[in-house]
Amino acid sequence: MSLKEAKKVDTNRYELEITIDGQAFSDAIVKVYKKNGKQISVPGFRKGKAPLALVEQYYGESVFYEDALNLLYADALEAAAEEAGVEIVDDKMDFDLVSISKADGVDFKVTLTVVPDVELADYKGLKAERVTPAVSDEEIDAELNQMANRNARMVSVEDRAAEDGDITVIDFEGFVDGVAFEGGKGEGFSLTLGSGQFIPGFEEQVAGHNVGEEFDVNVTFPEDYQAEELKGKAAVFKVKLHEIKKRELPVIDDEFAKDVSEFETLAELKEDIKKHQLERKTRAADEDVENTLVDAIVDGMKAEIPDAMIENRCNQSLQDFAYRLQMQGMNLDTYLQYTGSTADDFKASFRPQAEKQVKMRLALEKIVKLENIEVSDEDVDAEIKKMAESYGVTEEQVKAAVPVKEMKKDLAVTKALELVKSSAVVTDVEKKTEKKAPAKKPAAKKTTTAKKTTTKKAEEKKED
Repeated sequence: MSLKEAKKVDTNRYELEITIDGQAFSDAIVKVYKKNGKQISVPGFRKGKAPLALVEQYYGESVFYEDALNLLYADALEAAAEEAGVEIVDDKMDFDLVSISKADGVDFKVTLTVVPDVELADYKGLKAERVTPAVSDEEIDAELNQMANRNARMVSVEDRAAEDGDITVIDFEGFVDGVAFEGGKGEGFSLTLGSGQFIPGFEEQVAGHNVGEEFDVNVTFPEDYQAEELKGKAAVFKVKLHEIKKRELPVIDDEFAKDVSEFETLAELKEDIKKHQLERKTRAADEDVENTLVDAIVDGMKAEIPDAMIENRCNQSLQDFAYRLQMQGMNLDTYLQYTGSTADDFKASFRPQAEKQVKMRLALEKIVKLENIEVSDEDVDAEIKKMAESYGVTEEQVKAAVPVKEMKKDLAVTKALELVKSSAVVTDVEKKTEKKAPAKKPAAKKTTTAKKTTTKKAEEKKED
């Protein structure tokens, strides 16, 4: 199997002429015969017992040609693309069979879409600002308050009326024109006042009442209410208030620190909060620098990107999202029903990010080539070990799941990005400089035209 000719026929389109020699093709025919010959009947022989030569004589020499070519096609195409130095984008190809015979083998042409040529501007010495990570006392206090809220306890209130923010336990039944309606009754229902859980006006009228009181709540259903028969209707709810509860926050002190963490004092807990927030902000600052550098490279890149590459990336993002939903016990169809979206519209929402990801990958792969970046077997082994530890699987399982060739590509791209970052000029700042919007060009003045018009009129008057 070899590449006979490779030529560019259009932007990102190549025609590869590929040959498969007679011996390889004959061997493939034998393999197909051994696999499928058991199903073939030839007069004078039991089913599947006729020799290959007689099967070919009875059904024609080309009886196994198609299956034999299919057996060799993928490997032949991959080898030819590698020899031609092109990377195939998708499976949509034009196939043209030039010749085929058992003696001479196969000659065919494939026209396909390939990864585009990429031109880059400078990618070394790029400039970026890095916000110096800092954690304020207010941020630490905010985290402590969140921890206190998560550890709040509910206590019953009996010495006052219900207020906004309280959790009330009520019985209720709704009536329209004096008739109870379906779905309008509840017993022992927990309602947080101010949550907006009930229709407008209901919760506000529960506030101000005490435990044990029975009272009416007068409301009007919204015009866009889901139940058609209740839209815009006035209703009366008979309500009984059984219990009022409020959230009681713990005092934030040393005892609180002992209860919610492994630390003995509040000071130690604060220091730990500061440490973790600083780590998070440091990661965010580093990621922001990386994004700035990548954006600069992409902005300076020139390439005519096939739409198929972006479409493939969108499909992958959609599959990844569907997988995450599955892990949460939901499927994509159900999610789309809940959100009122279609599969096509939802996939289109991934397109801007997909386009950026494709451009970034192309740019970094170009840097890999320009810098002759190589990935060693030691690099691969280290990555496999890292992945195995991260996912809690064996190294053998990682090797079975992730092709080494693809892993090497990813590692090479990572090295390219590290090269860009290590050569960048990064300035530490307290606050990033705001980018100024490009100045608008002033509107063209029409003075010249006006002068010409005036002159022309003057000349006409002079002639008169």
